[in-house]
Order: sequence, then structure tokens, then C-alpha cells
Amino acid sequence: MSATPAISVVVPLYNEEDNVAELQAQIERALAGREYELVLVDDGSSDQTVARVRKSDRVRLLCFEKNAGQSAAMHAGIHAARGDVIATLDGDLQNDPADIPALVARLDEGWDLVCGYRAKRKDTAFKRLQSRLANAVRSRFVGDGVRDTGCTLKVMRRECREALLLFTGMHRFIPALIGSMGWRVTEMPVNHRPRVHGVSKYGFGNRAWRATMDMFGVRWLNSRRVRYRIKPE
Repeated sequence: MSATPAISVVVPLYNEEDNVAELQAQIERALAGREYELVLVDDGSSDQTVARVRKSDRVRLLCFEKNAGQSAAMHAGIHAARGDVIATLDGDLQNDPADIPALVARLDEGWDLVCGYRAKRKDTAFKRLQSRLANAVRSRFVGDGVRDTGCTLKVMRRECREALLLFTGMHRFIPALIGSMGWRVTEMPVNHRPRVHGVSKYGFGNRAWRATMDMFGVRWLNSRRVRYRIKPE
């Protein structure tokens, strides 16, 4: 495999022992015929997730010493990626890897970050309402123009990762951070599937209160951002 594959697929994992093998198989089918690497980041799982990862020359496995959270896992995987294009998705099989090629194709239209949004969410009514309200408040407050930042399925040009500063909750603000640095951001509908194995890692407290506090920090950060370009000689 090339030292610089066309696509790097980054997946954070935390106690996904019943999902990881099937996830790898689905990614392999979705990207058949393409040059890609799979960067799996185990966030201190306490089950057999690591043992059930299928090793190959396409697979790179990063293992945290202890649980550090989804933002840390995403940040580590994105910055370890070697591909010209970086795709991110969850490890719980709710995101559909089959959507990745369509997201990548949107980059050819001139976009730098393409965010999936779950048009038909397979979650409880309360969870959907909670997410809809949180997304509406967040989008209006930080001005990222994205309706579903909680959808991990995204595709970006590798250069965009320069905008991602690591903090707890960063993964919710990827479009805001990248957009604030002048990169072009868009979104498109993607498939969403019900969770079959495992349990959600998030509850009302870390979805609402923490995200609200993070909004103030991100808004301040983006107001202080500086971007520069070196003139060609």
C-alpha cells in the first residue's frame, strides 16, 4: 500500500467488540477498488474490541492507555492519517460506510469538508428531539450552518485538520472549527441505522450541559482565529 493512500478512514472505538469485525467488512466492501487505509483508535476499551480487530496491511490500530473520550480518539486518528482525504465514522455500525464514496465525490465540487446528516434517524423520539434542539441552538450560536454535527460521518481534505484544536467536546464542533479558518463546508444526507450491539456512550448531561458550555468557548476561539498565507516567491 502507498505511504500516502487516497483515503484514510478514521474510526474511534470504545467497547465495540460485537461491531468491529462487521464494521471492517463493510468498509472493505464500500471502498473496494480504492486505495485506502483504516485507522482504528481504541479509546481504552475494557472488552475484547482490540482482540477482534482483523489485522492487515491496510489497518493501523492506535490504542490509548486509558479512556480519554471521543474527541481525543478522533483527534489522534485524524492527525495520524496519511491519506489525502480523511473520512470519519462511528464504530457502532449506525453510520453506513457505503455513504463514504458519495461524500468523497462532493469534495470534487470544490468543498473542503462534507458533513453527513441523518435524514431519517433510527433513535428514540426523545433522543431525536433532544438532538434537534441542541443542533439548532449550536448552529445559530457558532454559525457553522450544519444541521447535525452529532453525525460522525464526515469527509475532509487532509489540510483541514490544521484547524482542529484538541479539547473535550471538540468532535461536536469540527464544522465550526474548520469553517472558521476559511475552509468550505457543506452537508448531505446519509443513511442511519439502529444500534444492534452495545449501548450509547452519551446521556442528557454530556449532550446538553457540556455542549452548551463548549459553545461559548468555541465562539470565543473562532472570534480570535488568525489565518495567514505566505506569498509565493
